[in-house]
Amino acid sequence: MSNYMSILGAVGIAGIAVAITGCAGSVEPPTSQMRAAESSVQQAVSSDARNFEPVLLNQAQNKLADAEELIDDEMSEENYQRALHLLEQASVDAQLAGARAETAKARQAVEEINRNIESLRQRMNGSQ
Repeated sequence: MSNYMSILGAVGIAGIAVAITGCAGSVEPPTSQMRAAESSVQQAVSSDARNFEPVLLNQAQNKLADAEELIDDEMSEENYQRALHLLEQASVDAQLAGARAETAKARQAVEEINRNIESLRQRMNGSQ
């Protein structure tokens, strides 16, 4: 009877291991987070982040690529969590790059306006 119980126990443990492995492999990829990160990167590119914040934009794109690689591998719970973390970082990096690019463009516009005002002042003072 004890051999029978040992065999049942081994079969039971094997069944649990198969069930756990099956669950781990069925983790859904974080597609909505992927789309959000891709959108953030695209918006940063549209904001001229490549010219104003190339390092930060590059970091965002690299994190996005790393997350895609993890997602393309077997989607385990660990890969899911790592990919999710990378996607969140990519979104934040891209948003920051875009915001900094917009700020830099606004600063340039203000400087141009100030130069034009100064030029007009000098012309007005010269004509008097």
